[in-house]
Amino acid sequence: MSYRGRFAPSPTGHLHFGSLVAAVGSWLCARRAGGQWLLRVEDIDPPREMPGSAESILAALPGFGLIADAPALFQSKRSAAYDQAFEQLKAANQVFPCWCSRNDLAGGLHLDGQCLAPAAEDRTPAWRLHVPDLRISFDDALQGRQTQNLRSTAGDFVIRRVEGYYAYQLACVVDDAFQGITQVVRGNDLLDSTPRQIYLQQCLGLPTPDYLHLPLALDAGGRKLSKTEQAHPVDPTDPMPALRHALGFLNLPTPLAIREPAPLLAYALDRFTPKNLPHCSERPANKTL
Repeated sequence: MSYRGRFAPSPTGHLHFGSLVAAVGSWLCARRAGGQWLLRVEDIDPPREMPGSAESILAALPGFGLIADAPALFQSKRSAAYDQAFEQLKAANQVFPCWCSRNDLAGGLHLDGQCLAPAAEDRTPAWRLHVPDLRISFDDALQGRQTQNLRSTAGDFVIRRVEGYYAYQLACVVDDAFQGITQVVRGNDLLDSTPRQIYLQQCLGLPTPDYLHLPLALDAGGRKLSKTEQAHPVDPTDPMPALRHALGFLNLPTPLAIREPAPLLAYALDRFTPKNLPHCSERPANKTL
C-alpha cells in the first residue's frame, strides 16, 4: 500500500500553534514519502466541541499551504462503522457493561473483565474492553522502542461512554483502517494511547500502521500549549510568521527571502528527513531556527 498520512484535529477551538506543528509534521512525512495527506475531524465528543471550530480549522489549513488530497472525514457521520466494530467485540465477549464510578476505581483496582458495582437498571452503563495481562511493544519512528504492560497501565478501558458516545480509542482505530492510514504522525501526548489502539486493532483484525510522535509545544511553564492561555489561534490571513515558527520548531530552515507558504513548504520539504526531527518528547513553543 502506498503511504497515507493524516491530520485529525478535535474541534474544540481554532487552529493553534501546537496543532499547526502536528499538521505540518504529518504533511511533510506524507509528501516526503510521495504519499497522500488526509484530514479527519474527530467530532465525537459534542460537550467539548466549540461551534464552528471544525469549519474554522479546515478553512485555515489552505492558508498555510496545507492542501489535503481528499475531503475531510467527519467522525460524527461514522456511527454505523463504530456500531459494527462494537458488535464485533461484543460477539467475541471482549467487552462488558460497567456501572463503576470514578470513586469505585480510585484505588487503581483492575476490573478483570467484570464490573465492580451492582448493575443498575435505571442507569446506562459504559462499555469496557477486557484487557488481559499482556505487553504491547512497537517502534516509534522518532521516540524509539516503546513497551507497555497494557493491563497494569490502562486496565479495562472504556470504548463506549455512558452518554452513548464512542471513545476516542475505538473511533481512531476504526477510521485509521477505513482511511488506509499507513503512518500516524501526531503529538507525543498520544504516545501512551498507542498500545491501546494496537490491541484494539488486533481484536478487530485491523492493520497496525507505523507511528511517529512529534514533540509537544509547551508554554514557558512547561504546560501543553493547547491547554493554556497562550494557545492563541494562528492567523491564516498572515500565515508566514506561524508557519516559519512551526518549521523552525521541527528543526527546518525558513529563509526570510521566501515570502509565501507554498514555496516555503517546498523548500523545507527538500531538506526534510524524519531523523532530523527533534527527538525530545516536549520542547518550548518559542523554539525556532
